[in-house]
Amino acid sequence: MHDTGTVSPSAPAPHQEERPSLQQEERLSEQPARHDDGKHARRFGLPVATCLVMGNIIGGGIFLLPASVAPFGTISLVAFAVLTAGAIALALVFGRLARRDPRTGGPYVYAREAFGDFAGFLAAWSYWITTWVSNAALAVAAVGYLDVLIPVADHRWTACLAALALQVPPALANFAGTRYVGAVQLVATVLKFLPLLLVAVGGLFFFDSANLGPFQASDEGPVGAVSASAAILLFSYLGVESAAVSAGEVRDPRRNVGRATVLGTLGAALVYLLGTLAVFGTVAHDKLVASTAPFSDAVDVMFGGSWGGTAVALAALVSMVGALNGWTLLSAQTPYAAARDGLFPAAFAKKRRGVPVVGVLVTVVLASLLTVYNYTAGPSGVFEVLVLVTTFTATVPYLLATAAQLYFLASGQRERVDRRRLVRDAVLAGLAFGFSMWLVAGAGYAAVYQGVLFLFAGVLVYAWMAARKQRAANQVSSS
Repeated sequence: MHDTGTVSPSAPAPHQEERPSLQQEERLSEQPARHDDGKHARRFGLPVATCLVMGNIIGGGIFLLPASVAPFGTISLVAFAVLTAGAIALALVFGRLARRDPRTGGPYVYAREAFGDFAGFLAAWSYWITTWVSNAALAVAAVGYLDVLIPVADHRWTACLAALALQVPPALANFAGTRYVGAVQLVATVLKFLPLLLVAVGGLFFFDSANLGPFQASDEGPVGAVSASAAILLFSYLGVESAAVSAGEVRDPRRNVGRATVLGTLGAALVYLLGTLAVFGTVAHDKLVASTAPFSDAVDVMFGGSWGGTAVALAALVSMVGALNGWTLLSAQTPYAAARDGLFPAAFAKKRRGVPVVGVLVTVVLASLLTVYNYTAGPSGVFEVLVLVTTFTATVPYLLATAAQLYFLASGQRERVDRRRLVRDAVLAGLAFGFSMWLVAGAGYAAVYQGVLFLFAGVLVYAWMAARKQRAANQVSSS
């Protein structure tokens, strides 16, 4: 097991002269990778990095999306198109940022470089909360699909054990090393996209425009209908940052992170749009509005029989296990980067076989405890509130990262570019910032309020870690 050693001394704000240069920090950040290289630690190529992005964007929610937006009519497809444009702008910004700074940590690295330790810590803390709460949510949701295959949901504790068991394979893959994380992610992405593409593409051959229903089915105006359906769809693209967060594990990150981010986002968007359109055209609108398994209904219409539910349940399980695998890795990457800078406990900076094992272990423990809490709390709705909070905490790093890009462009830091490219990048960053703000607004007042409380709770952790860094710096200067 590799230990990175003592915590680095205080890191001043980026505008101070004593801050290490980017080249020095990159050389330091690359040192652990040399020690961790081995047959179980392997850097991700472009295909695996793309699968990481696609697999984390698309969890199990896609199997319910068509029914969720059907009450608004086909105008919801317009909201999908708008959101896709915003997500691609965000993906392009992450690609630009990764070219400037291809280190593990993604939004944390960019926020800290632009605005200093405190902003970096807020990005890391917020993203970390998102990952382990999301893992618990994925596991609990997966039990509903598992119940279609094996009855487990009738008894509370049987369902709880099933949710805990579903978290074990992704955790073991992460403990085994990045080689196995990449292999699981690649296989899971292929397996889950085969049935999705079957419906998305095959459904077009069974498409009947009579099933579409009205363009605008709700009483709201066009703008209100687009906004209302967008509020449901807004979080379908969370995960676009996956390759950037794992940049240190990506081969040739300056080139591949941006490509993987854009390709993964485009791939997810294609499946979303085609899948939703195919279901709209194969399942009658009045039936779709009340459907609890729209993809199953579409498969039954396409091929007859009643095996659609089983097929979709299998696809959803594979999808969620793949998402758990990817999110487990990401849950350890941001604390790893922050720990190397002295902003998280030093134990999070330990790597084994290319994976920050302490971060993975802590994530598994916290997600498991939250899973158990979900089944003990009963119908109080506390767990649902926590999941809603993550829709806010996930967007905080987006806002900080896109603001960092605007800062880099406005201040002329990092690279000299021609005026045309500067304007283009500024427009992209502005669109991505607006998209991130839209995500925050879509979270709702309660989620934003409680999410801010979660962020402020982290201020105590930052104060403690900052004090330790300062003491270490004082000892170095006095000696």
